[in-house]
Amino acid sequence: MLEIRDLHVKFHSRDREAVSGVSLCIEDGEILGLVGESGSGKSVTAMSVAGLLPRKQCSLSGEILLDGQDLLHADRMQLRKIQGKKIGVVFQEPMSAMNPLMRVGEQVGEVLRLHSDLSKEERKRLVLQAMESVELQDPEAVYYKYPHELSGGMLQRAMIAAAIVIEPELLLLDEPTTALDVTIQAQILELLKKLNRERGISMLFISHNLNVVRKLCTRVAVMQKGLLVEIGKTDDVFFHPEHPYTKRLIEAIPTRQRKETA
Repeated sequence: MLEIRDLHVKFHSRDREAVSGVSLCIEDGEILGLVGESGSGKSVTAMSVAGLLPRKQCSLSGEILLDGQDLLHADRMQLRKIQGKKIGVVFQEPMSAMNPLMRVGEQVGEVLRLHSDLSKEERKRLVLQAMESVELQDPEAVYYKYPHELSGGMLQRAMIAAAIVIEPELLLLDEPTTALDVTIQAQILELLKKLNRERGISMLFISHNLNVVRKLCTRVAVMQKGLLVEIGKTDDVFFHPEHPYTKRLIEAIPTRQRKETA
């Protein structure tokens, strides 16, 4: 489904590579966790897949294949056709990702306006359907609200609705629960499981928290300073880590949390 081969990313303003030779794959319907501390290269890896890195500010090499189609060396026109249509992205801070001057419904349906010839009425129908599927209460009312009128949890659900409204093959989720309280975080994780189970959407879930990843993902990849240092089934990595950095990540999880997920 998605295959990353020997990906290198170096920003011109930095001495070392942000990503150094990362290779990994995501199978159809799989949720792969990508963990590591800030600056480890996990978000840069995801941005490379989404085609969102500023190419004038960095050098990229390697291959990123989605269903065999090369994304890394595709021109901007090709990328625009893929972005949003085959790949959905959910960011950490929904408030900063949304336009405060546009109604929520319009923003959720923006990808349909860009990538389809549907009428305004049909776009609205699909937007309301997507909002309902992410369990936003009273989608019709939410459609006409502005971002500041929604809670953090509701905004994150709206962002997920925007990412799935056109039914992409792959969701890239960059720390989507970090800014939320524990209760809402658990609800969003359950929602992602449901979307994966019912729609078969493959996901790359990025987090610095291995405990959160274990609740959602079947496999996990660990990054440190741009390198992929360990990858395997989540429980294998969690209970039998091989790399010293992975061991330190697990040891940093409070003991009570580890017991609760065992």
